[in-house]
Amino acid sequence: MSSYIFVSPGSDPGMGKALVDPILQADKKAKSTMGTCRPDLRRRVTLGDQIFVISGSMGKNVQQYVIGGLEVQGKLSSQIAAFDQFPENRLRFDESGQRLGNIIVTADGRHHPEDHHNKFEKRIQNYLVGRTSVILQTPREIQLGRERSVDILASLFDRPGSTRIQQVIGRMRKLTEEQAIRLREELQALKREARK
Repeated sequence: MSSYIFVSPGSDPGMGKALVDPILQADKKAKSTMGTCRPDLRRRVTLGDQIFVISGSMGKNVQQYVIGGLEVQGKLSSQIAAFDQFPENRLRFDESGQRLGNIIVTADGRHHPEDHHNKFEKRIQNYLVGRTSVILQTPREIQLGRERSVDILASLFDRPGSTRIQQVIGRMRKLTEEQAIRLREELQALKREARK
């Protein structure tokens, strides 16, 4: 098993900064996907592995939190194969200019002119398809995530005394199968607590 957790710079759904990749779907019938961020992780993972994502740094007064994760159920060779299968994930921008979508190819397989990632050929390989294993999305869930993510991760990685996520994982860290299961369970417990 090769599960991972990483920080998504510039993403914080709780602050109105959409998580563009991975796209985590709360609807159990919809597929979660990952297609542009961390090509190194997308290449390494196999079916059944999990990828968790942490919000980016939004300033010293905003605590980062574990947004959620997806379980890999399939891997398409490239975004060209995903283009027709997931039209809702094609690169676009909303009325406020917020970037949406994690497919950066055009209909003819070229690099979308509004995408500025480098190493295009490598970046579009290994488009992950899966299901959301857990996602914190209500205001109360996000609040609890901000309050407890550091402690959860510090316990998971045996880093007592940590006060910031960077002290525990840096930008990315590999998870054992047991750690991935424990992290998912901890986040699900936060969701249950938020409903009380």
